[in-house]
Amino acid sequence: MLLVRTSRGSRTTLDGRILLPHAKNVLKALDQAEQAVRPGSRPLRVDVLNRRIAPAQAVYRFYRSQQEMNLDAVTLSGDNAAQAAQAVLDGTVDASFRALPASPLPAGIKAERLLDVPLELLVGPGHPLANESWAKPADLVGHRIWIPGIRPGSEWEEYYRVLSEAFGLSIDALGPHFGDEALMDALAESASLGTLVGCGDRYLWPGSHDLRRIPLRAPTPVYPHTLLFRSGDRHPLLAALRDHLRITRPRTPDDAWTPDLAVS
Repeated sequence: MLLVRTSRGSRTTLDGRILLPHAKNVLKALDQAEQAVRPGSRPLRVDVLNRRIAPAQAVYRFYRSQQEMNLDAVTLSGDNAAQAAQAVLDGTVDASFRALPASPLPAGIKAERLLDVPLELLVGPGHPLANESWAKPADLVGHRIWIPGIRPGSEWEEYYRVLSEAFGLSIDALGPHFGDEALMDALAESASLGTLVGCGDRYLWPGSHDLRRIPLRAPTPVYPHTLLFRSGDRHPLLAALRDHLRITRPRTPDDAWTPDLAVS
């Protein structure tokens, strides 16, 4: 017996409480089986890492390119590349944008490098490089570059470590991260602080801050976003998304620099 009647209705018995988690797992498995048979009947779930950066903007443009698209943009910002790959493998998301480390991918996961994003220096009006139309990475030597919120063990922590070692840069994440608005305030108030953002990232600040975005060249450091997805995932929007990204992605600069951890 799984239920017993009481004066206030019914409640589960001990056997019922033991069975309930297993029943939920069975229903979840049935739901996953139905989605596998009819992949287009559910939203395409894409991890864009952060809603302000280039992958999110690329997925947004894809969404706007078609009417009535069944798509969910989510952020697994707390996960590293390995955890994101597992989330794809488990079906939590259909795809995830990551910069991959050199370690092998789990079986059943494919990776396609679809978005190279040139980096820019973002500084306030009092910074020594504020009036430059562009700068070399070598010009940043001796200037503090603050990127608060870098998560230990993430692939982007590894990216900035390799970048700083390659060009002798001072990149740190010291101090608490109070959000993007606080970072913009700090840049506006400082004559020595800078941060790095991707070309096309959508950060907002008051006009009175007068912040400057300075492209980096000779060489151009690019952040290599790779799309992870399951082998055999038959969701029709996944194929459409990959096609869209291939067609619309910006041309990678001829002088692009990427770390060895990137998938080519």
